[in-house]
Amino acid sequence: MRKCVFFDADGTILDIEKGVPSDIKPAIRKLTQNGHLAFLCTGRSRAFIPKEVEELGFSGMITNLGAYMEYEGNCIFHRELSASDARFSVDTLRKCGFVPVLEGADYMYYDQDEYTTDVDWYADLITKELGSRLLPISGNEDRLHFSKISAKKTPGCQVEKACRELEPIFDYICHEGNFVGKTIEFITKGCSKGLAIAVICGVLGIDKADTYAFGDSNNDLSMFEVVHTKVAMGNASRELAEAADYVTDTMEHEGIPKALRQLGLIGV
Repeated sequence: MRKCVFFDADGTILDIEKGVPSDIKPAIRKLTQNGHLAFLCTGRSRAFIPKEVEELGFSGMITNLGAYMEYEGNCIFHRELSASDARFSVDTLRKCGFVPVLEGADYMYYDQDEYTTDVDWYADLITKELGSRLLPISGNEDRLHFSKISAKKTPGCQVEKACRELEPIFDYICHEGNFVGKTIEFITKGCSKGLAIAVICGVLGIDKADTYAFGDSNNDLSMFEVVHTKVAMGNASRELAEAADYVTDTMEHEGIPKALRQLGLIGV
């Protein structure tokens, strides 16, 4: 029977500094050669998917926490904020002491004098990887096309106030641990990894019993709510690990191929 496997990106198949571990590509190739479907399912925006991930041979992609979906290279769903909601969101987050990083399908937006390595140690890595897909917020306030915000906490920021004022527009996920621990992800209301998985499986006729998800952080919890078999990486957040059926090794220690073999999805 054909199975459908969903993989988070950062911390699961991708390291922001080192890229994709060498054992990942052959594992996903074997998975698809065995007749199964493999989907990327990430909080990253479509604009921030590196070429080496695109070349892994995924059947499709869910990005922006479900606000953008592709299947066999074609966009099948895309939701963006209105111009007024976009501007209100940026103003609100700044007023509450956050640094906004706006994530869209074609571009990411942030001001480099605001989003610095003092905020996130990897900020310059993101800037370098984005290249021409990065635009400043300043000067583009009325031309912002995005569906998700990674709001970066700064000392004294007003978390409860920001979440309360943006609640009519966004759902949100507060992270713990790992490299996104200082981030609150604000995603367009009603979108989630879990809902996107349910929609794709419904369209493709995939039964829940034939679904698997791999993840490491709290934004993978909605994936775990809708799939049958839940696999947490060895570096997973406490909450995700507790929700998993199986905890594999870390990405750096062949966690993906080990779990795929254990689950009988690829050969030894």
